[in-house]
Amino acid sequence: MDQHGIPARGSRGPGALEPWKEMSAEELEKQYSPSRWVVRVEPEEALRTFSGKGTEATKNAQATRRCQLHAPYGDGKGDRMDIYFPDVQSEALPFFLFFHGGYWQSGSKDQSAFMVDPLTAQGVAVAVVDYDIAPKGSLDQMVDQVTRSIMFIQKQYPCNEGIYLCGHSAGAHLASMVLLASWTEHGVVPNLRGLFLVSGIYDLEPFVHTCNNALLLLTLEDALRNSPQQRLDVAPAPPAGLACPILVMVGEHESPEFHRQSWEFCQTLCRGGWKASFKKLPDVDHFSIIENLTKKDYVVTQIIMKTISQKC
Repeated sequence: MDQHGIPARGSRGPGALEPWKEMSAEELEKQYSPSRWVVRVEPEEALRTFSGKGTEATKNAQATRRCQLHAPYGDGKGDRMDIYFPDVQSEALPFFLFFHGGYWQSGSKDQSAFMVDPLTAQGVAVAVVDYDIAPKGSLDQMVDQVTRSIMFIQKQYPCNEGIYLCGHSAGAHLASMVLLASWTEHGVVPNLRGLFLVSGIYDLEPFVHTCNNALLLLTLEDALRNSPQQRLDVAPAPPAGLACPILVMVGEHESPEFHRQSWEFCQTLCRGGWKASFKKLPDVDHFSIIENLTKKDYVVTQIIMKTISQKC
């Protein structure tokens, strides 16, 4: 067991009790309140800074990059994405799709274009995806929207040089649910080349017992149906052609539960035959881990560009 309570490989058997089940209600709330683990500023300041930096980055991207704003990927009012293009005029581009966080009940594409400037400068098209957050949208609907947004990019740009998914927090959960999609039933198989899952939750059962579930109103059945950690643990091997690299990341200054969720999900992916790896990033928290994507020399930006350039 390390300092964040992450079990060593193979140390917690299948029948062992999950750590969160032994926590008090107060401790569970703290574990699933990311802002309470920030050490550089007070929790409220961390939230304000994150929103402000995201809004500023989005305005800058819209002012300086060729873009298609509010592109409809479906018929619903919430089925919208902003697509930012590099200077090169081509449809044979790598596409980076970003799904924002906010516990499925806050956030939007209008404050989430952190990575647009450094990625488009390197020839990558970036799509920042909106979805119907709670209470308007249910979690099942959000999962469907994310799936359809990927289908849209594949159909609109069939000559793409790879589709790379990145999600933060709740967005990491939504991106990971794509691994369970039955693409043949949708009539299109996306050219998925990589997933970057940042500070996500992959087992939703503990979330059901926190105050953050007040808007989502997830039942235990809802949570289990939408928990890739639970479902992929019994799923067959990855479909042929979808064995893309998956990087599961978490910041140093995040709760033990967030560390456990990321580590155990990575282990589940590896057991299932997926090409997954785990990375704990030093000196960042739940918010700065994404805020720093505005910088071209940031380690995660560099990892993303290296993965895309390798065209795995």
